Amino acid sequence: MTTTVETAVSPLAVPLAGERRSGHGALAFLVARRVLAGVLVLWAAITATFLAIQLAPGDTVSLLLGENRDDPVLRAQTIERWGLNQPLWVQYLTYLRRIPSGDLGISYTLRQPVAHLIAINAGPTFTLAAVAAAGAIVIAILGALIVTSPVHWLRPLVSGYELIMVSAPSFWLAIVLLWLFSFELGWFSIVKQGSWQALVLPAASLALPIGAYLSQLLVSGIDRAMEQPFIITTRARGSSLLAARIQHALRHAALPALHMLGLIVGSLLGGAVIVEQVFGRVGLGQLLVDAVKVKDMPLILGVTLVTTAVFVAASTVVDILGTLIDPRTKGNLR
Repeated sequence: MTTTVETAVSPLAVPLAGERRSGHGALAFLVARRVLAGVLVLWAAITATFLAIQLAPGDTVSLLLGENRDDPVLRAQTIERWGLNQPLWVQYLTYLRRIPSGDLGISYTLRQPVAHLIAINAGPTFTLAAVAAAGAIVIAILGALIVTSPVHWLRPLVSGYELIMVSAPSFWLAIVLLWLFSFELGWFSIVKQGSWQALVLPAASLALPIGAYLSQLLVSGIDRAMEQPFIITTRARGSSLLAARIQHALRHAALPALHMLGLIVGSLLGGAVIVEQVFGRVGLGQLLVDAVKVKDMPLILGVTLVTTAVFVAASTVVDILGTLIDPRTKGNLR
């Protein structure tokens, strides 16, 4: 008697029957669409920030002059120097026109090019975000594997951690970690800004909540993948449950998480700005807060533009990679 065995194939390996667009053409279309969307997002961010600065309470000239705010000569000179006597629409269009050339203006208070100020302050912020992202990925993978493992007593512990971390704001978690591990236990110093010790607690403040969120996505994806026929086939070929979970289910579960990485990058950058304030770190956060205090418009717009551009670039790359990895999403290119 002959037994026929149907081999289940991973859905990622099955091309869609309706795909007719050439690979290069589809990719070019995707890139063009994402770039156009990114430009619109940048424009919207700059426009919203410009309007928010104008609507915010306080007079820019008075904030810049401080005690000399009532001096008519200094006031007139300041207005003339920074072009604040021009209509708002002229200031707005002038700023937009300078962006393609990389000219982000001069800071009102620091009297230096905004591009230079951002360049020397972006390093610590991006380093913090990168370390936090790496930590979040490690936490997510370990948490997902533990929750979906046969070790039942660990599941409620990890699930409880995920629930607490997802609900905890980064700034609150930063304060708790700072108080416990720096002030009370003295394990980590925040004084030496260039040391790895000063980076651990800020990075943990960002990584723990994001890692918990990613872990929940992975757990859901692993549970769905483990019920698929290709996993059953893999097990029938002698693969262990752990190997099937790591080599196959985790890879499939990572696709939804991959599509969320763009938003996570934005969350990391936004969280880094706040966490830097809690730990007194030098970076874009401190630069932005100081600029907001005096309505330093070129500096505020510059930081907003750069952080938004990083978010847009990350989202674009993630969307393209997700489409290339998962052929099922190519139908969205039509």
